Amino acid sequence: MRLPSSRLALLGVLYFVQGLPFGFQSTALPVYLRSQGVSLTTIGLLGALWLPWALKALWAPLVDRYGSERVGRRKSWILPMQAGLTLTCAAAAFVSSHDSLPWLLGLIFLMNLFAATQDIAVDGFAVDTLRPNELGLGNTAQVVGYKLGMLTGGGLLVWASDRIGWQGLFVAMALLCLAAFILTLFAREAPPASRESAVSEHGRMEPDWRELFQRLKQALLLPGAGWLLLFIATYKLGESMSDVLFKPFLVDSGITPAQIGLWVGTWGTAASIVGSLAGGLLASRMPLLSAVGITATLRVVPLVGRWLLATSGVTDSSVIAVTMAEEFFGGALTTVMFAFMMSRVDRRIGATHYTLLASLEVWGKAPAGPLAGWLADPRHGLGLGYASVFLLGIVLSVAFLGLLVPMRRQQPAARSALDTA
Repeated sequence: MRLPSSRLALLGVLYFVQGLPFGFQSTALPVYLRSQGVSLTTIGLLGALWLPWALKALWAPLVDRYGSERVGRRKSWILPMQAGLTLTCAAAAFVSSHDSLPWLLGLIFLMNLFAATQDIAVDGFAVDTLRPNELGLGNTAQVVGYKLGMLTGGGLLVWASDRIGWQGLFVAMALLCLAAFILTLFAREAPPASRESAVSEHGRMEPDWRELFQRLKQALLLPGAGWLLLFIATYKLGESMSDVLFKPFLVDSGITPAQIGLWVGTWGTAASIVGSLAGGLLASRMPLLSAVGITATLRVVPLVGRWLLATSGVTDSSVIAVTMAEEFFGGALTTVMFAFMMSRVDRRIGATHYTLLASLEVWGKAPAGPLAGWLADPRHGLGLGYASVFLLGIVLSVAFLGLLVPMRRQQPAARSALDTA
């Protein structure tokens, strides 16, 4: 069964606006700070701005528990969060990055808070409405929409900032968020794919607190749940350690910020989007765990390429090739992993359960930035250098593949238990 195009487009738009602030934070901000001489240790600590994404599981039960049936169970959360995103982006237009960096960082933190809370509701909407055979397409919309937002916020708008200025960049982000708000306002929230995913055991749309936490406890105690949590928490650790140092490495290798913005922020994100589309196609054609294994294995190849750049020297063509390959395979892996995560969710507490897994994915990557910066930094850390940290990222990514063995053994029993819980 094909996923209706209107539902697919709405999911893509909602995830798009969530990617805007992270695109700016992850691509433009590190390049700017490194160009100003900020230490690698400090740049690594910028991951603290991402804290709302790591902690969103704490308030996810509120999103599952409360909602207006008249407005829409998920829309009643999505709309105010989009309004908050619009206002904070507009406020950032009046803050100079040169003179008031703490204010800018505070606004980016608020953007992440609004986007993370919206993400809970949007994920719940996806879990409610996507059928098992639609997970590949639905998660493609999720990842591609998010990365298009990153491409816009961290690539296209930064590239255009030479003409529209700092204020114009954030005004454009605010207008895009406002357009998404208007679209969502007039969109009809589709009914859940099944009555089971919508109605609690007491006949209400939202589960009561006791039922919500009871079902969450059951899900976390299913056979193989421990392996699943470890699997999700570690799949990006090595790659993230490599990612956080790659742009500063390029700066220190003499690559200009404009080149980094074009190659990594624009071409790289485009390659990641193509990879996400390929991952969605793969996820719809084969078992999800097998798709994770294939893409996780291929992901190691460009990580080796980064290590070779650090040990053998940098050329324009080699940087472009490694960047495009890493973004392509990383994008494919992200899509199939998110589809796999969604396949393991109890739909009756979809927003809470999926948010818990998604938050664990963020927490798994959280140590990567500070640890990588400290290991590589010659002034405030161990001073191991870029090559050693890139090599450690390879080792951790290869080690992750070993978790496929227990996951394959546990998956059938866990899926059956979840269906009958």
